[in-house]
Amino acid sequence: MTEPERPQPRPPDELGFERIVYEKAPPRATITLNRPEVLNAFDFRMLRELARACEDASWDDEIRVVVLTGAGRAFCVGADLRSWAEEYLGNPGEYWKWFGAFKDAHDRLREIGKPTVARIQGIAVGGGNELQMGCDLSVMVDDAFVRHVGLEHGSVPAGGATQWLPIMIGDRRAREMILLCDEVPAAQAAEWGLVNRAVPPSELDTVVDEWVEKLVRKLPETTRYAKQQLNWWRDISWHETVNHARDWLALSMLGDEAQGAVKRFLDRKPSG
Repeated sequence: MTEPERPQPRPPDELGFERIVYEKAPPRATITLNRPEVLNAFDFRMLRELARACEDASWDDEIRVVVLTGAGRAFCVGADLRSWAEEYLGNPGEYWKWFGAFKDAHDRLREIGKPTVARIQGIAVGGGNELQMGCDLSVMVDDAFVRHVGLEHGSVPAGGATQWLPIMIGDRRAREMILLCDEVPAAQAAEWGLVNRAVPPSELDTVVDEWVEKLVRKLPETTRYAKQQLNWWRDISWHETVNHARDWLALSMLGDEAQGAVKRFLDRKPSG
């Protein structure tokens, strides 16, 4: 991909994406995480593509709402440990660079200037939950669940969860999710306010369509500023912590605890 001369949107097929599917059907754009063979776990390229798609959608005045979803049976299960463990584990400098792509994808999504809807068609684990939290609204199928597993796998969920869960669901519930690593069924996630609604799979697209229809009727510049104001608590908690987390997590990749946890995780997971 060449760098644009100015902030001008491009047709999705010109962007050369391989890890996501980016579609425009004005007034809606849809970004689909497209690595179903690994439950849409993200690698470096997926994060870069997600950031670029969000940037393109932010530049396109015909796009009024962006929907984020996943292909297959999972929304997203966070980082693809198998794809990066060999390169980043024990190599804090390279991990720091990788986390920068994760941070940039979050910033592009959160600062897109348009309403975003998470269409959660399957489980959302770890960084997958953090991505859906980065959206404005979210609807989840009622046979899925949300979970954080970082404390079992050598990572602190400081790419959004430790910042935003206390704001969204309360301090005690956030500690329960992060410290116990239990599954939170979709209905409970909706009751807590982690997602807006939990619905049968047959109703998922109906809800998304209804929300998109309502959102596109709103004034775009007024909506953008309202979203900026609503993001204040998320932004302040994010910017006060994320760069510290980036450095600490990078250094933690040198430690026996993190390395042992990741290696045990990989050993018990079949290849492919």
